Amino acid sequence: MKKIVKAVCFLASASLLLASCGGAKSSSADSKAGKSENKYMRLAWWGNTNRDERTIKVAAMYEEANPGSKIETETTGWGGYWDKVNTQAASSTLPDLMQQDYAYILQWASRGQLMDLSKYIADGTIDTSKMSKSIIDAGSVNGKVYGICMGTNAMGLCANAELLEKAGVTIDDVNWTWDDLEQIGYTIYEKTGAKTTPFGTTDIRPIFENLLRQDGKSFYSADGKSMGFTDTKMLVDFYDMQLRMIEKGAMTPAEEAFVTVTAEEGGFAKEKVWNDWVWSNQLVSTQSALGKPVKMFLMPKIKNSKRPGTYLKPSMFFSIPQSAENPDMAAKVLNYYLNDLAANDVLLGERGVPAPTDVLASVSQKVDDTSKQIYSFIETVNNNCSPIDPPDPGASGEVLKIFRDVTQEVLAGLISSSDGAKKFLDKANAALSK
Repeated sequence: MKKIVKAVCFLASASLLLASCGGAKSSSADSKAGKSENKYMRLAWWGNTNRDERTIKVAAMYEEANPGSKIETETTGWGGYWDKVNTQAASSTLPDLMQQDYAYILQWASRGQLMDLSKYIADGTIDTSKMSKSIIDAGSVNGKVYGICMGTNAMGLCANAELLEKAGVTIDDVNWTWDDLEQIGYTIYEKTGAKTTPFGTTDIRPIFENLLRQDGKSFYSADGKSMGFTDTKMLVDFYDMQLRMIEKGAMTPAEEAFVTVTAEEGGFAKEKVWNDWVWSNQLVSTQSALGKPVKMFLMPKIKNSKRPGTYLKPSMFFSIPQSAENPDMAAKVLNYYLNDLAANDVLLGERGVPAPTDVLASVSQKVDDTSKQIYSFIETVNNNCSPIDPPDPGASGEVLKIFRDVTQEVLAGLISSSDGAKKFLDKANAALSK
């Protein structure tokens, strides 16, 4: 049975206890020389300006430490990344080393598109000796390692600390509820004029999923052939709270909130909203875009919560495609990003809390206040989480698009919350049952 080991809730435990193409490009002639010497490879990831700069700098450091090596870097935003790599997969032009996500790694491994990295671990090319077994298992399918976890993270609510203080608002994130969030939103709007951002715009699933998990359910069924819930009441309530806030002017309207922009152009950076929903490894770029102190909180509780809805997630993996032209060099570069202390002085856990314990111990002494918040937040999550659900089924991408489209319709007032909830569930189940 194909599955990834699910015991990821304690991914960070052992570590915590111890404490557009760009970048590394070269001339065409240099690249050709590197290729002829088998020292050329391509590295691709999704990211943001902050991640891009750090990743490209480390690629250049590797080239300097390994004369003649050439790393062609390819970076894309989250949405465009998967369109791009799926197109490359169809034409066998994938990069040698690619960033991979927990939501998709099972699908890619099952289709035979990723290389088993076990041989590189066995011969020491990729050193996993300072990583917990649970972290290694997170990237494994049927005992074969298809991805190396580059860090752990968790979803939460990021708030503008200055606006909270101005509104006289304090948040007890271990105990606050969704009702508290709604009232806090009204208070901040009344005192500062800043609105609440909708409960997810690019990806609604992590926020709604948190509610489902608190109720003992999952977003998808165990076999991945249907949704993990049948009663639409929770989704209707999820929509209705937002509609109330929009009606009262305290939440950004859908026609504005669902426009895709960079972090620097978004409502949070411009202080039009007081909050955003982010993965912990996005906190650095989110704070950088705002240019002011931020705070990170656990998501609110539902009434009669049965378990924590939050989970620790491998923030992302590095994987080597089966079609890689230079897998040996890719494995060495992967290990450099994973274990080299100087490289990690540059990366500083931007992809998530580092997995190797020595890297974590080193980086934790050098990070700025925002990054220290990430480490503190992950520790809070570690004490208030439940195990992560199995990886997403193959139709997940289609389901998530349906969810976003229907949510936008509901919040724009084009369809009622009850009709929208039913529409999503019907269309999602149809997609999963194909």
